[in-house]
Amino acid sequence: MIITGKTHVYGDNIDTDRIIPGKYTKTLNLQDLADHVLEDLDPEFRSRVKQGDIIVGGSNFGCGSSREQAPLALKKAGISAVVAQSFARIFFRNAINIGLPVIEVKDHSITMNDEVEVDLQNGQVTNLSTNEVYEGTQIPEVMVKILNEGGLVPYLKEYKSYS
Repeated sequence: MIITGKTHVYGDNIDTDRIIPGKYTKTLNLQDLADHVLEDLDPEFRSRVKQGDIIVGGSNFGCGSSREQAPLALKKAGISAVVAQSFARIFFRNAINIGLPVIEVKDHSITMNDEVEVDLQNGQVTNLSTNEVYEGTQIPEVMVKILNEGGLVPYLKEYKSYS
């Protein structure tokens, strides 16, 4: 799976309340989540984000509560992947489960609006703006399959159809 997009770069310890404030988590309307994603952290994000863009975070991205709405809000807003130095484990797994690709890259110099390419299969991120290649953590093949199916539920439906 190869994903290419423009970056939105944030720092360390971006918690799920910064991704989607708790007051918006009681809706089943995903567009409502997308409309308020990152509004406290970056009020201009919704006016800048384009379909296919990529979030780049520092360490401990997605810490805080275990709400699944955080990766859902990012995905519905058009984010195609999240690159971070490290993820809170529950955010990482929630992202995979809802079909939002994530990859850990310990050291990089990606900046706002860079064009990057994420290669999940090989665990690499290439900054196409600077021609720098970063080695990331390669995710297990089963997780790539889950992402290719669009998330855990579609993956399980597909898997069950083979039994």
